Amino acid sequence: MPLLTDLDARILDDWQRHFPLVPEPFRAMAEALDVDQGVVLARLTQLRATGTMARVGATCRPNTVGASSLAAMAVPDWRVEEVAAIISAEPGVNHSYLRENDWNIWFVVTAPDLAERDAIVARIEAASGLEVLMLPLKRAFNIDLGFALGGPRHALSLDRPADLSVLEAGDRALLQALTDGLDLVARPYAALGARLGLSEAAVIERIETLTRARIITRLGVIVRHRALGWRSNAMVAWNLPDERIGAAGQALVRHPGVTLCYERARRPKWDYPLFCMIHARSRREAFEVLEGAAALPELAGASKQVLFSIRCFKQTGALLAGPGAASGLAAE
Repeated sequence: MPLLTDLDARILDDWQRHFPLVPEPFRAMAEALDVDQGVVLARLTQLRATGTMARVGATCRPNTVGASSLAAMAVPDWRVEEVAAIISAEPGVNHSYLRENDWNIWFVVTAPDLAERDAIVARIEAASGLEVLMLPLKRAFNIDLGFALGGPRHALSLDRPADLSVLEAGDRALLQALTDGLDLVARPYAALGARLGLSEAAVIERIETLTRARIITRLGVIVRHRALGWRSNAMVAWNLPDERIGAAGQALVRHPGVTLCYERARRPKWDYPLFCMIHARSRREAFEVLEGAAALPELAGASKQVLFSIRCFKQTGALLAGPGAASGLAAE
C-alpha cells in the first residue's frame, strides 16, 4: 500500500463527498486543511499518479442519463485472462472483477441507451462464445461508495429517488465530464465550462441542481479502495421473498460495515436479488461484518452467496455519452 502523509489521508477521507461548489474549490480545500492551494493540487496529482485516487469528480445514479447493468460470466479458469481482456476492451465496461464463484467475472456495463448497452453485451458474448448473465438494478438502498477510511465503521444513509424532471439538454455531456474527472487546476469549473460552451456559474448551478435531484450521487475525491489496503472485499447476494426485500435492504444499510446495498432482477440462474458490499482490510473483518448482517431479524432464513473479489481488471468512470458529448451536445 502506498505510504500516505497525514495530509494525504485527510484529503482522501474528508473530501469524498460535498466537494466545494465555488469557483476555486481547491483553494477552499486548502483553507480547511491550512495549507496552500498549490500543495493540495500537487498532492492530488501525486495521489492520482500512484493510483490511490481515481479522480476528483462525480458518480451518477444508474439508469438516469444512461443505461447500465451488473453482469456476470462463468468463465473456465484457463480462459479468464482472455475473456477479461475481451470485456475490458469495451469502453462501456467501467468495472470488471474476478470473484470467488462459478460465476467468476463480474462487470458493470453502461451506455448512453439500452440499445448500445445490449450491443456491448452481444459483442462480448460473440467474441467469447459464453453467456452473459444480466442483472439490472431494480431498487437502490444505498449506491454511494464513499466511507471513512479510518476509525469505526458507520451505518449508511438510505438512498432517495432521483428527480428526473430537472434534466436539461446538455446535462449528459456535463455528467460525462464529471464522471471522467475535473481538471486539477485552480478553476476547474471554468475549465469544464470552456469545453462545454458554458459559463463557470452555469456549470456550478447545474451541478448543484443535479446533486439536489440525486442524479449526481456524490461529488468529491473518488478513491481506489484496493490500493489503500481495502482488499478483502465481498459482494454478498441474498435470496429472500420479494415482500421481504425492502425491509432487509433497509436493515443492511443501517448495519455498520456494509458499504453498498441494492436490489437487482432475479434470474433462473441467479436467484439472489438483494446485493450488498462489504469492504474490509482482512477476511476476518469482512466475516465479522457479514456475521452481524446475517443475524439481522430481517435476514432470518435467507440463503446467500459470498463472492470475495480476487482481482480488479478495470475500474473507470461510466460511459454516459456518445462522441457528440464533448461539444456539449446531449446524446439522446
